[in-house]
Amino acid sequence: MKRVETIAEPDVILIGGGIMSATLGVLLYHLDPTLKIQIVEALAEVAKESTNPWNNAGTGHAALCELNYTKENADKTVDISKAIEINEAFEVSKQFWAYLVGEGVLPDPAEFITKVPHMSFVRGKQDQAYLKRRHKTMSKHHFFAEMKYSEDSKTIGKWAQLLLDGRNAQEPIAATRAEGGTDVNFGALTRSLVDFLSSKETIKVATRHQVHDIKRKRDGRWELVIRNLEKGINRKVTAPFVFVGAGGASLPLLQKSKIPEGKGFGGFPVSGQFLVCDNPAIVERHHAKVYGKAAVGAPPMSVPHLDTRVIDGKLSLLFGPFAGFSPKFLKSGSFFDLPGSVKISNLIPMLAVGKDNIDLTRYLIEQVMQSPEDRLDALREFFPDAKLKDWKLLTAGQRVQIIKQDAKKGGVLQFGTEVVAAGDGSIAALLGASPGASTAVDVMLDILEKCFAKRLPEWRSKLETMIPSYGRSLAGDPELYQKLRVDADRALGLE
Repeated sequence: MKRVETIAEPDVILIGGGIMSATLGVLLYHLDPTLKIQIVEALAEVAKESTNPWNNAGTGHAALCELNYTKENADKTVDISKAIEINEAFEVSKQFWAYLVGEGVLPDPAEFITKVPHMSFVRGKQDQAYLKRRHKTMSKHHFFAEMKYSEDSKTIGKWAQLLLDGRNAQEPIAATRAEGGTDVNFGALTRSLVDFLSSKETIKVATRHQVHDIKRKRDGRWELVIRNLEKGINRKVTAPFVFVGAGGASLPLLQKSKIPEGKGFGGFPVSGQFLVCDNPAIVERHHAKVYGKAAVGAPPMSVPHLDTRVIDGKLSLLFGPFAGFSPKFLKSGSFFDLPGSVKISNLIPMLAVGKDNIDLTRYLIEQVMQSPEDRLDALREFFPDAKLKDWKLLTAGQRVQIIKQDAKKGGVLQFGTEVVAAGDGSIAALLGASPGASTAVDVMLDILEKCFAKRLPEWRSKLETMIPSYGRSLAGDPELYQKLRVDADRALGLE
């Protein structure tokens, strides 16, 4: 990918060189190849922040194993509506990737996606009962009909042997297993998408360029002040549409735009660490992503999991995350990011969230104070025979959770992603974290509907070609779901 200077007046500016901007860029190019598109990335390479494979879990989030997407109600019923929504969104992503593989836009899919079973794992009678109810509810839906449940240690050992090594045979345990799970290297995927875009005459990618200001001009277009970090030179770039997909940096840029729709939003940064094992003798005995239950007071993104990872063809195991706190909004950000984001419009929501999340504050303090032995104890809940010498600590990426205004509470901490768009559709920003990258295509379709509504009628046929379920519900049509899932899995080598 060749780094270039910025275009003075593109049709579209995409801020951030991660999976979100890359996905929107490829969609827009296929819908209208004449659009002049400018991608702006502050780092020397794309896909180096949250999209980097070592900065996130790499799970193809399809709600097959993540217990935080299946809330247990007061009456012990299990709400799977969020799981259905996320599963469908991931299937949409797979359809688009399959199309791009067929068109030669993406390389051998084995370079970015691998079949890895997804499991949920719990300990104790109470959690056994919950997981059993969860499985009973989920398996009735065609998205999750193939999910298996077991309390039998021999069966669970066959699914993931490390879970049983050294475990007391009398301990009550339970697990579910979904064979259709995946591991995704979003870094490799993003680099392939950006390489494709940068090969087009109408698209320019400027790395080591940072957006310093955004303001609306009298003619309705957006004027961005973009600084070339290598030359120390500022340049003004004007466009009728801007997408802010800069991860944690999206909130400060949204605030600079001063659109009324962005007022009241705040951000709460959470950093993460993982234990990594590269010992082949251990790695080869575990082939699954195994998710447990979050600790009391922990944010949903801190659900513990023992994951098989496939990064650039190499197998590793990751366990975590161990949460921490940093005021930075990006791994490469500034310690002034959090205090600089506090405005009069979001002060009340942020104070309200602080008051209502004492458990979260206590949890983060405990996490920051953890010793290596404390982390090993957490790992041993999954892998009782784990030894500290086989694992090293890795600092992962920053996540910025959304703080929103709330009429009753003043403010709420929201764990998810949200598109914030101007009423006229001229600018949109993506805030939040999990499930993030896995739902990129679905989120970008939302951007198209909010910001390019007038062009959707002419684009509909192409969208249906690229994403066969576009405009239809996979959740409501078992036959359509089965057909399109099989087609996508075949194209992506996941059968």
